[in-house]
Amino acid sequence: MLYVCGTPLGNLEDVTLRVLRVLREADCVAAEDTRRTLKLLNHYNIKTPLTSYHEHNKQKKGPDLLRQLINGRNIALVTDAGMPGISDPGADLIRACLGHGVQVTSAPGATAGVTALVLSGLDAGRFAFEGFLPRAKKERASRLAELARENRTMVLYAAPHHLVGDAADLLLTLGNRGSALAREITKAHEEVWRGDLAALVEKCRAEEIRGEIVLIINGIADGSEGAKKKPTGPETASVPKDSLELVEGYIRGGMGKMDAIKAAARDLGVGKREIYRQISANNYQS
Repeated sequence: MLYVCGTPLGNLEDVTLRVLRVLREADCVAAEDTRRTLKLLNHYNIKTPLTSYHEHNKQKKGPDLLRQLINGRNIALVTDAGMPGISDPGADLIRACLGHGVQVTSAPGATAGVTALVLSGLDAGRFAFEGFLPRAKKERASRLAELARENRTMVLYAAPHHLVGDAADLLLTLGNRGSALAREITKAHEEVWRGDLAALVEKCRAEEIRGEIVLIINGIADGSEGAKKKPTGPETASVPKDSLELVEGYIRGGMGKMDAIKAAARDLGVGKREIYRQISANNYQS
């Protein structure tokens, strides 16, 4: 049996009694980050052996775990935090098990997207989970165009180093809608910010926002004045500023100028020539 186990988002008290029992009784625990999972196991004095299973080793480790399951072992699958299989390599192992007749069950727990949605105060009656926005330019543009027509509240994940570009693209494509940003849910520095997308972009520019981040965006049927409004003036004109900030940030991190331009173009979903023109217009010097 493969047990898909939900683990705490941050606060270790949020684990369920059933998950603790499964982690104790399983033959091994397959974890996305063994160091993080070990903290949970140690906190509850669980001695079950750990093995790593993540995006970078799933092609090799997945078949090995599958063989163990076929041979009768019970494995508990956990991710860094929350439910495995949601924007997570655990989905591949689950599909492989189902394709080979291995039983799969869930010991459910917290999910960052749903928890953030509830905390946002936005409409949770109907929502669309989108995970991370694509990085490739064409796929990103296509996805954003789809989201611009979405009636339901949207739930997205964002990495801190992509947050400025993601927020700016959402504003430029969707218009100035109601939104919320939730980060570090259940942890000591939990924050839930609420406001429109234009204000969110300014917040992301002004602050170095870290941690695990969820964005919640109103759909076009939310009834607010700004839901269908397209940004004009300052928001559109500020895209070069985003480009400059991203390029400078990558250079401070040790990248060369051209590599930094390529990385910024990827983050903003635009061509590198456009980034180069924008920073040249701002008289940027490396």
